[in-house]
Amino acid sequence: MEQGSKKARVPDMAEAGIAGAAAKLRSLEEQIRRLESVMVAYSGGVDSAFLAATAHRVLGDRMLAVLADSASLARRDMEQAREFAQSLGMPLEVIATEELGRPEYTRNDANRCFHCKDELFAAMERLGGSRGFKHIAYGMNADDTLDYRPGQRAAEQHAVLAPLAEAGLSKLEVRALAQAAGYPVWDRPAAPCLSSRVEYGRAVTREVLEQVERGEESLRQLGFRQLRVRHHGELARVEIARDELPRALNLETLDAITAALQQAGFKYVTLDCKGFRSGSMNAVLPVEVLQRRGA
Repeated sequence: MEQGSKKARVPDMAEAGIAGAAAKLRSLEEQIRRLESVMVAYSGGVDSAFLAATAHRVLGDRMLAVLADSASLARRDMEQAREFAQSLGMPLEVIATEELGRPEYTRNDANRCFHCKDELFAAMERLGGSRGFKHIAYGMNADDTLDYRPGQRAAEQHAVLAPLAEAGLSKLEVRALAQAAGYPVWDRPAAPCLSSRVEYGRAVTREVLEQVERGEESLRQLGFRQLRVRHHGELARVEIARDELPRALNLETLDAITAALQQAGFKYVTLDCKGFRSGSMNAVLPVEVLQRRGA
């Protein structure tokens, strides 16, 4: 947990359906056991971390966590992912991915996530061929199947497995099981790639991503935990979790937020009154695009 941050609500085991989640965990373990060996696309978020940790517990060194290092991965997330893998003695390989070299990625349309995952899974296929791993898995959970996630299409095209979703594990169940296992990642806020903060149609560049990363890190230094800095060119639209918003709504803190974001390179700063919500950039996408889900 981040120093000085507000502790997230402890999941209620009855609410999380922990008994049912335990049965789903056994199903997950059996799936992994049948694979005999697997590489896990690992970001350090709770889903991929729990999947990787479970695969390591079941398969030992016949699993490999693969962490993609690129400009779209915040350095904070990179270090946290390394630390968790090291704490378990889990095999970890860091590979460089070059999605920023793909024009279809940098133009930043509604299919950006597809091209990112396509780059990642192609790189993992090459690595698996040299290391003798036949299977690739990633941390899609059962809830993710209900959202607009073009990366799922890339996973299907590369025959990447989704064991958490296959076992029917929801995000809340994954968090509850991770907490029960004593994994410190259980209450880590979701941290999708930095590119997800950039408004559709605005080119994704290394400079833009660094600007977002600097802005978000500066807000964490102010003590906020769950947040996003949405990049709208000269304008930064700041989303802060609603339970943290009251602390932001005083002139002194607003001045500090403004100064931090302007130092990161934004000219104008606005605080989104709706607060933090995952995937808010998708709200501008046409209904017919959102209806495709992961297809």
